[in-house]
Amino acid sequence: MKPLLILGREPAAWLTLFAVAVKLFSAFVMDVDIDTQAWVNALAAAGMGLLIALMTKDGVIAAILGLVQAALALAVGLGLDWDAAQQGLVLSFVSLALGAYDRTQVTAPVTRDGVRLAA
Repeated sequence: MKPLLILGREPAAWLTLFAVAVKLFSAFVMDVDIDTQAWVNALAAAGMGLLIALMTKDGVIAAILGLVQAALALAVGLGLDWDAAQQGLVLSFVSLALGAYDRTQVTAPVTRDGVRLAA
C-alpha cells in the first residue's frame, strides 16, 4: 500500500501533526538541553518538509515551510532572542501564506471515500 493512501486525503496534515508531536515530546518529556531541543525541532521540521515534498506532485511549498521552520528552530536554539509568541506569529504567517497559495494549486489524489482517482 502506498504511503499516500495510508495517510488519506491530507498527508501534509498528518506529517505535520507527527512533526509537532516529536517537538512536543522532546520539549516536555525528554530532559535535553536547549541546543539539543533546537536540533530536534529543526530535524523534525526539515524532515516533515522533505517527506511532504516527496509525497506530493509539487512539494515546493512543503519544502519551503520545512526550511523556514528548521531555520527558525536552529536560530532560536543558537541564540536568536525571540519568545514563543514571536516564533509562533512568524511560523503562523508563513504557514498560512504558503497554505493559502498551495490550496489553490493542488487536488486530493483520493475521493472523500478513500477511492484513488485515475491519474
